[in-house]
Amino acid sequence: MRKRRTKDDWTGVALRALAEGGVAAVAVEPLAVRLGATKGSAYWHFPNREALLTATLERWEREHTEAVIERVEAETTPLGRLRLLFGMVLEDIRDSAVELAMLAAKDDPAVAPVLRRVAERRIGYLEDLFRAMGFPDGTARHRAVLAYSVYLGQAQLLSSTPHVVTARRALLEDMLAAVTSRA
Repeated sequence: MRKRRTKDDWTGVALRALAEGGVAAVAVEPLAVRLGATKGSAYWHFPNREALLTATLERWEREHTEAVIERVEAETTPLGRLRLLFGMVLEDIRDSAVELAMLAAKDDPAVAPVLRRVAERRIGYLEDLFRAMGFPDGTARHRAVLAYSVYLGQAQLLSSTPHVVTARRALLEDMLAAVTSRA
C-alpha cells in the first residue's frame, strides 16, 4: 500500500525538480514516479500542473525570502544582518538553484510575478538595512539594488563556476566593504 502524499510532499519534490531541470521539469508524471505516488495523488491536491507549479513557487518564496528575512532579523545590527544574509548566500549554492532556474524562465506567466514580488521584497528589505545604517533614502535604494545584483552574480558564479569563488569569507567582507562604503 502506498503512503498518502501531502501537498508539501508534492511541492518539495517539485522544488527539487525545478532546481535540477527548470520549470519544464515540474511535470506530474515524473514527479509521481519520484514520489512513488500516482498522478491521481497530485490531482487530489492540485487541479492541474499549473496549480502545482504555483504552489511550488509560493513555497520557494516563503522559504527563501520570508523565512530568510526572519532568520536574519535575529541579528542585532543592520551590518550584522547584511553580513549574515550574504554569508548564507555564499554558504550553500544549492539554495540558489531554484532561483537561477526561475530567472531562466522569467517570461513564464507563473514565474514572472513571483520573481517580481521576491525581487521587490528583497530589495526593499536591503533598502531598510541601508537606511538603518544611516544612508539617505535614494542612496539606500541604490545600495540595495547593487547588493541584490551582487547576490545574483554570486549565485550564478557559485552555480556555474564554483572554483572561481575562493576565500568566501574574504570575498564576503570585501563585498560588504564595497556596498557599505561612504566614499
